[in-house]
Amino acid sequence: MTRKVIITCAVTGSVHTPTMSEYLPVTPEQIAEQAIGAAEAGAAVLHLHARNPEDGRPTPDPGVFMRFLPRIRTATDAVVNISTGGGMPMTVHERMQAALRAQPEMASLNMGTMNFGLYPALSRYDHWRYDWEPAFLDASRDFVFKNTFADIETLLAELGDGCGTRFEFECYDVGHLFTLAHFLDRG
Repeated sequence: MTRKVIITCAVTGSVHTPTMSEYLPVTPEQIAEQAIGAAEAGAAVLHLHARNPEDGRPTPDPGVFMRFLPRIRTATDAVVNISTGGGMPMTVHERMQAALRAQPEMASLNMGTMNFGLYPALSRYDHWRYDWEPAFLDASRDFVFKNTFADIETLLAELGDGCGTRFEFECYDVGHLFTLAHFLDRG
């Protein structure tokens, strides 16, 4: 029996900071190169975030996304999946701007609000590549990653209905599965 497998690769995300790995792609060129390399290695879906090329900080700026998306689309036939998760403390409207502009085949959609405690990583490093990193991680002690029913409805309407984008529904706990079922039941 042959089983088909879909490999998704997130070449960068919003959780890690540049100090955590010298291999974390930061510039649009690095993000494009690693995404293309992942597709060449067999990834069928490329889950993409953007970083400020000057200091590696997560950014929702559509202009930064547009510096690597065309190259990836030209060089691969992988499904482009733009994150709507973004990073702390972006609003849902900021988080979806790149996807609205690029109108990708797929976008991530977090199915609930959650705590994202990144602060334990503070004790793992003595030196930081950029000054923003410790404060960014420490802020997660008192940060709630907001993904309300209204936020989810907005993303479904503006990206799904408005752009024809399909979704990768991200479920981090059992309650998120119930939220997904709620939206499926509503059609």
